[in-house]
Amino acid sequence: MERRKDTVKRVMDYVEMNLENEIDLDCIARDAGYSKFHLNRIFSEETGCTIHKYLQARRLASAAEKLAGTDQPIAQIAHEAGYSSQQAFSLAFKQAYSCSPGIYRNAGKIRGMAA
Repeated sequence: MERRKDTVKRVMDYVEMNLENEIDLDCIARDAGYSKFHLNRIFSEETGCTIHKYLQARRLASAAEKLAGTDQPIAQIAHEAGYSSQQAFSLAFKQAYSCSPGIYRNAGKIRGMAA
């Protein structure tokens, strides 16, 4: 049981270190000593989500921080978050945060002025 938790932590640490890079599940699985299917099953049982969903959520959270705290173009943030288009990023962002990236950015600037 402890080995499973260590394995999940290693996957999470790897994701954190490589949020803006291409992440290859085959490489992670090979490093962990599991097939990618078994690793994903372990990860899902321990966290309640797949590695892909975890990665997507972390990338969107990182993008949300950039939207609120920088003036980087949304297209650049989308690319850094691993999306092939701003449209795909905007759709995923809206599903996760219930508003578009532009509205999120503007709300963050308004909150920042009120503080």
